[in-house]
Amino acid sequence: MINRFNALSHSRRDGATSQLERRLVRGLMLAPAGANVIMQLGRLGVGRGVAQSPVTSGSLMKHPLKRTRTTLAYIWLALYGTDDERSELRRNVDAQHRHVRSRPNDEVTYDAYDAQLQLWVAACMYVGSQQGYEILYGHSSDVAASELLRRCSRFATTLQVPANQWPSDPSVFEEYWSSGLNLVKFDEVTTRYVMDFIDLRFVPRPLAAMLRPLHRLLCIGFLETTFREALLLEWSERDQRRFRRLCVVMKWVNRLAPRILAEFPWNLVRRDSRRRLSHGRSLV
Repeated sequence: MINRFNALSHSRRDGATSQLERRLVRGLMLAPAGANVIMQLGRLGVGRGVAQSPVTSGSLMKHPLKRTRTTLAYIWLALYGTDDERSELRRNVDAQHRHVRSRPNDEVTYDAYDAQLQLWVAACMYVGSQQGYEILYGHSSDVAASELLRRCSRFATTLQVPANQWPSDPSVFEEYWSSGLNLVKFDEVTTRYVMDFIDLRFVPRPLAAMLRPLHRLLCIGFLETTFREALLLEWSERDQRRFRRLCVVMKWVNRLAPRILAEFPWNLVRRDSRRRLSHGRSLV
């Protein structure tokens, strides 16, 4: 296993591949991450599955550092991993997902193996990738948008979503996304989870108090109106101006930073994921 994964990962990534791939490894691509979590939870089956998951070892509220590491590893390997690496990732994730399903008497039915729920999660991740790209580089060209959509199909196909269910081009995706927004719903359980997430109730209080204003601004700022309204989140013109200024500042800080800082945490995630794979350790 050591030789197989090391050889594959190095041969795949050590040479520059495409301009898109080089652009996606900027750390600022993660700026919409908080909002993206909330978007995913906007499909009630996903929200309940996360909030009520019996797999406590992967709970953000109980193990925030581990959950963050595993999520970043999934993103990295789904986007850049070889077939063997993605197969290993799928095996790891499937082992966790098989425990996440509703019970017979639950009011909301869900199953982490549900391909339609997984498709929604992957679609949200694509939207987040679009948002991060636009902060750094502005609106993408038609060619770049199509390439990004194709690349992000791996978020879906790395799990149980058949390749033919992923939207074939950006216009088809927009149709899917518009329809999906009509299904956005938060109930009492998922709303409480989202509010705890926005308020950083999963980190030590002093740190949460320091980071909460920034985290809240980013989370709500990257949300579409549909999600804000469903959660009754207030957002003023003043908030929007602050959010836009923050995006401009983040863009230039990230562009001017030394490469090792501009690509953090992806450079760390890449090394950690390779090490875990080469030693046969679980990614999740």
